[in-house]
Amino acid sequence: MYKFFYILLFVSTNLFASDLGITGVIDTPSARMQDDGTLKITFSHQDIANITNITYQATPWLETTIRYAYGSLPYKDRSYAAKITLLNESEFKPNIAIGVQDIIGTGVFSSEYIVASKKIKNIDISLGLGWGRLAGKNTIKNPLLNVNDSFLNRNKKSNIGGTYGGKLRASSFFRGSKAGIFGGIKYTIPNTNFKLLAEYNTDSYQTEIISGVKPDISPLSYGIEWNGSSGNLNLTHQQGNLGFSFSTMLDTKSPPLKQKIEPFFSSSDNYFTAPETLNFNNWYHRLLYDLEQSGLYLRSAKILPNKKAIIEFSNLRFNLAADAINRVLTLSQIHLPSDINNIDLILNESGFNVLTISYFRGNSDRNFVRNNSYNKIEIHKPSGVNNPSNYTKRVVPYTHINANLAARFQLFDPDNPAKHQIFLKIDSVTSISQHWNLIGSYALDIDNNFDLNRGPGSVLEHVRTDINKYLVYGSSGLESLYLEKKSTYNEKIHYRAYAGVLESMYSGLGIEVLYQPFMSRIAVGGTINKVIKRDYSRNLKLLDYKTTTGFLSLYYASPLYNYDFALHIGKYLAKDKGATFEIRRTFDNGFSVGAFATFTNVSASDFGEGSFDKGLYFKIPFDTFMQNHNRGSYSTIIRSLQRDGGQKLDDYTGRLWFDLRGVRYDSFINNKKRMNPQ
Repeated sequence: MYKFFYILLFVSTNLFASDLGITGVIDTPSARMQDDGTLKITFSHQDIANITNITYQATPWLETTIRYAYGSLPYKDRSYAAKITLLNESEFKPNIAIGVQDIIGTGVFSSEYIVASKKIKNIDISLGLGWGRLAGKNTIKNPLLNVNDSFLNRNKKSNIGGTYGGKLRASSFFRGSKAGIFGGIKYTIPNTNFKLLAEYNTDSYQTEIISGVKPDISPLSYGIEWNGSSGNLNLTHQQGNLGFSFSTMLDTKSPPLKQKIEPFFSSSDNYFTAPETLNFNNWYHRLLYDLEQSGLYLRSAKILPNKKAIIEFSNLRFNLAADAINRVLTLSQIHLPSDINNIDLILNESGFNVLTISYFRGNSDRNFVRNNSYNKIEIHKPSGVNNPSNYTKRVVPYTHINANLAARFQLFDPDNPAKHQIFLKIDSVTSISQHWNLIGSYALDIDNNFDLNRGPGSVLEHVRTDINKYLVYGSSGLESLYLEKKSTYNEKIHYRAYAGVLESMYSGLGIEVLYQPFMSRIAVGGTINKVIKRDYSRNLKLLDYKTTTGFLSLYYASPLYNYDFALHIGKYLAKDKGATFEIRRTFDNGFSVGAFATFTNVSASDFGEGSFDKGLYFKIPFDTFMQNHNRGSYSTIIRSLQRDGGQKLDDYTGRLWFDLRGVRYDSFINNKKRMNPQ
């Protein structure tokens, strides 16, 4: 998790968030949006509360936020917000947006608004109408009462968001006898990175006053904002006291970096002496050597009588598969016999044959050939190399070991909002054959502040809420050690089978199958796992709890904004039954941001705080931040709190479809030009 925040600290844009995470002035919202695909983290401090916000511009017209408030307040609160653009700004029209500040749960920040923003030279003016907490001062009669009298009563019951939280507050949206008029101004100081801020905030802060946190306060706030290359900082005078906030942003939508120019000499240039196992007089051996130097694994090849070459390879280095294909085609131009007119590349992704790239080479010689027509590249269903004339035989078992500094975080804990462990993670992969691998991981504790002060408080089997026991008693221990097979049964069916120590809390065995027809945006999958709970010391010992989980999964790759949808229906670790809905947005550069929600037959009272399981998913590729191509990435799931209902083996349920996201047909079709050898 620390890598996630570390990366964000060094990438930002000149945009600014309000203290509540949404794009705004100081505490009040504006009608402005971030650039599409912007991921933003905001830390703010004021006398009322410290607030941490994660905001994502889900589409050009939808901004979403999850926040956590703590500090002087007599409570610690998690909340969600959303803002939608209704009208885009033009010469004579303002930007207009509508939003909700606290969509589900307790409603501590309960408010709704409609706001307009207009930029006039260096001045950006916002004026809005607010309900709920934004209707505490400078109020008028709720204009929606002219539509229906039902808007008169704003449900202020403490359990409006559910007795255990987590429920939609729809019955209070835009309701109340009054609405408040708020506004703000931003002035950009010419030729500087500074902006002056001023706002009129209609929140009367009655909740805090009743709680004894604040006396009556002025609605006027002002401050200064600084936009730097590594973050945005603002200093303010608000609620009668000083405050500050810091925002840092990451553009998840930025196009993949163009292929980095790296010094490269082919084995055909006679700069190298052939290794003992290779014969540079053989085209396959030269191609094998150069591909391995490029981070690619040549598996097999065959030349057909019709002057076609078929080459099967795996991409071990390039974040964007189109760049790997570009490199293979470029080197094939150099090494293949000159009479070969057509090249078929079979992409083997982690043991799965996923598709075939056909390239019309035309008449060429062994010199480097530039082909500017990427229409000579076609994408076909996956195939294999039958009876290859050449293949790469690796000495097995082949073991690869690496060690990295890693961390795990537990956010939003009521006692400590950022529990953490920093540890040395030692990973190993031993290839036993083409499809079988032995995979292991060991954690060596360095710094750890997890504790057992707060019990699980769950009436369900502690299938996940015991995690702190594993991180305390097994601070150093075996993360995983399992045998896995990955293969493609035919061009439509991929599967993976595994057995051993699967993760920190469970050992077991299972299988996942994915049915994905070529070019189809719809896929179907199935998973079954038989697991047993591990000993808290994270050794090879086991506890008594056993269960079998199983899921039927339906997937849809939407053409709308690169959103992918998944529905998993089945039985969970606590033996509850229900469904998990996932939505993720993934870009060609490898960034992925998503959300999920799980509903099972466990009642809200048995589930506990939050009522149902939900959270956010992030995947950040390292390639964007490094000088060389790299397939590494950091992925994490952020939950507002950890419960036992609706829990599954996340890495072993519905993973195949998302793992193969970057090599689907719809991902390749837009990158044909990038595949073309240059």
